[in-house]
Amino acid sequence: MTEHPQDNESPEYRDQAGRVPGAEGGDPGTGGSGSPTLSRLADRLEASALAEPARELLREALDGSGAGAGAGADTSVGPHPSHRVFLESISVSGFRGIGRTARLPLSAKPGVTLVVGRNGSGKSSFAEGVETAFTGRTARLDKQRGEVWRRHWRNLHDGADPKVEVRLALAGDSRPSTLTCTWPGDDVTAPDIEFRRPGHGRRPFEDVGWGQGLNDYRPFLSYSDLDKVISGKPSELYDSVASILGLGEPAAADGRLQATEKTLNSAVKTAEAELPALVEALSVLDDPRAARALAAVSGAGTPDFDALDALVTGLPDADDDRLRELRATVDLTGPDLGAVGAAVDRLREAVAVLDDVRASGAEDAHQRAELLSKALDHSRQHADEETCPVCGSDRPLDEAWAERAAEQVAALRREAVTAREARTELRGAMDAVRYLVTRVPAWLPAPLVVPWEEWAACRAVDDAERLAARAETAALVLADACAALREEAARELEKLDEEWRRCVTRLAAWLDRARTAQAGKPRLRQVRAARKWLKEACAELREERLRPFEDHSQRIWEELRQQSNVDLRSVRLTGSEKASVRKLVMDVAVDGTEAAALGVMSQGELHSLALSLFLPRAAAPDSPFGFVVIDDPVQSMDPAKVHGLAKVLHDLGETRQVVVFTHDTRLQRAFTNQELPVTVLEVEREARSAVTVRRVTDPVGQALDDARALARTPNLPPAATTHVLAGLCRTVLERAFSEAAWLRLHRAGLTEHEAEKSVTAAVKLMDIAALGLFGDQSRTGDVYRELRRRCGPGAVDLIRRCQEGAHPSGTSIPDSRRFVDDIEAVARTVRKPEETAR
Repeated sequence: MTEHPQDNESPEYRDQAGRVPGAEGGDPGTGGSGSPTLSRLADRLEASALAEPARELLREALDGSGAGAGAGADTSVGPHPSHRVFLESISVSGFRGIGRTARLPLSAKPGVTLVVGRNGSGKSSFAEGVETAFTGRTARLDKQRGEVWRRHWRNLHDGADPKVEVRLALAGDSRPSTLTCTWPGDDVTAPDIEFRRPGHGRRPFEDVGWGQGLNDYRPFLSYSDLDKVISGKPSELYDSVASILGLGEPAAADGRLQATEKTLNSAVKTAEAELPALVEALSVLDDPRAARALAAVSGAGTPDFDALDALVTGLPDADDDRLRELRATVDLTGPDLGAVGAAVDRLREAVAVLDDVRASGAEDAHQRAELLSKALDHSRQHADEETCPVCGSDRPLDEAWAERAAEQVAALRREAVTAREARTELRGAMDAVRYLVTRVPAWLPAPLVVPWEEWAACRAVDDAERLAARAETAALVLADACAALREEAARELEKLDEEWRRCVTRLAAWLDRARTAQAGKPRLRQVRAARKWLKEACAELREERLRPFEDHSQRIWEELRQQSNVDLRSVRLTGSEKASVRKLVMDVAVDGTEAAALGVMSQGELHSLALSLFLPRAAAPDSPFGFVVIDDPVQSMDPAKVHGLAKVLHDLGETRQVVVFTHDTRLQRAFTNQELPVTVLEVEREARSAVTVRRVTDPVGQALDDARALARTPNLPPAATTHVLAGLCRTVLERAFSEAAWLRLHRAGLTEHEAEKSVTAAVKLMDIAALGLFGDQSRTGDVYRELRRRCGPGAVDLIRRCQEGAHPSGTSIPDSRRFVDDIEAVARTVRKPEETAR
């Protein structure tokens, strides 16, 4: 049974009382009587001076937030929230850059594993595969939403169905669980993910209960995620940090109180908003009943609801349907005779103008202009023709003719413009008349049905003259009919005392709403008092729980900043979970001057800052994930920050399984130079997407493996020994001396940038040896003496043979295996510098 340390004891997340937020029992965001957040709020509530009604409201809201929390996720198959999960292996086939099944073995315990390899080797396919298996998508997919990437995600060289299988070690389980991700179709965003736990069967992954944990403590970080610090929304950064502070329950309680407040306040505002119009309607009536109603609603304090009830209940019976018909008839509006007359006059004038144009021959001018224009174009394209292309005569269309024709075309087209304008005006005039013609309303008094249908039929008339005559006649008939019916309806409404009836109907509706609003005002005051107390209590809790997160981020930044002039002063959350404007504020200073982070920091500094925010979140004590997967974190970092990143990852690896994918050799070298323990796995891609993974102890060991493999190969040609083997052994020594050079230069106080520059400048083996043995490239003359002292006299001969292997004649190596063993002994000795060597 594998043991997995739990790091709730990690000092980064202890509060001022020495407690770990969320460690008192249960996760943040999960409810029940044992919730530490609810318990602390309950204690504060009982000790507060808040009035009892407001306290009772808070108790109900907080009880509601705990009652349903955690529902919907059956943890009988998934692990208990306090159990932490580690990665044992990641197997990928047919997905992205991996063809046949490739397996990435991992140690399911805290520690740092570097997965290295060149670009295109398949590293990121492992990283994206495990992220997809847990979340159903990847940060790269979120950033690259193009159709090409979505359609061409399957591996080109493997015909099998794509599959990702992640073996997981859960605390308390003797056997690993398995997370399997497959795709039933071609949509990369729609995988089928299944979780299998020994002794518990299989279950869709969404039923396991890790959804909230993945949202709050997402253990995956890619280069795209780092960019979100630069391009992401401030509210998203706020949410990513606020979610781990364990304030989900009070936020939910506040949401319930806010809903209650909104309902009560809406009733009050509605009644208040309707009152001015009601008062105005009552004021204009010359009726004693209206005067009594006005006094009842306008008095100081609460309206006189009893008096208003008496007025409303005294309303005589009436035929409401008939009243609605009369009111609708009075409101009917027929055609605007002035507008119709003007439109008809315009239409008739447009008809007359077009008739004049036709009589003037302007229409014929348009056609002749087009004909001459085509003849002119033909003449210019066939200038060498000697006869007329139309009649065949000997009169060619020469330049003189072309000039005359062009003038005639211009004149004809000027005449044709008048015709076009006349036709355009006619169409506009007809449209203007049709625009005034309204459709038949849904309801009409019977006497208006036929006149309105005749008026509406005008829209279908296509002839301009008929449209003018018909629209004019229909408008007059309909307008007269509407006027007569309106007058008749108005007289009947007056008889029925419509003004008072309408006003008292409005009064009755307002009375119901006003009575409800008045009854809710005491409760509204209590709700507002409860929300104010909860907001203040949550602000204190938030600051208390943010403090260890902020401290951890600042410690990480101090490691990553190295020679940066930017100080991270504080990390603050402004706004609230429900606020429309909320953001994560990072207060920084440059050489003591306060500034905005995004405005003064370089991309490398911003990415370092992003790590400072991500790592504390992923390493939060309440996270169910014991692992962190980071893809390509080194981009845009200078050597100093890479050196600091190695230290940060090492510290994180004390309590987390840290898996880092990178093609940048600087990170591996930074671990080696600082003598930090690290496991290195190298991913290689061969033909047809065949990906292999091998464990690499360190660069020196890798070169030794290559040399030893060659030495053990039987029947080697002479050149393989005299040149190739010598070159491989030279590589072993170069890497050993380079490692020693980095350590020595680092101990001497050189910055990472300076050390890298010095090592890179040493090209020849003797230069690299001098740098590794003395920290001084110029001391090549002392190399042999120092080698004899530390490694014996045979070491000098080994160095010389490695150098001779680069010459055309090569070198002599009688015993290849013995030669490699001797090289290994020298490399093991010189790779770590002596403190007393000078």
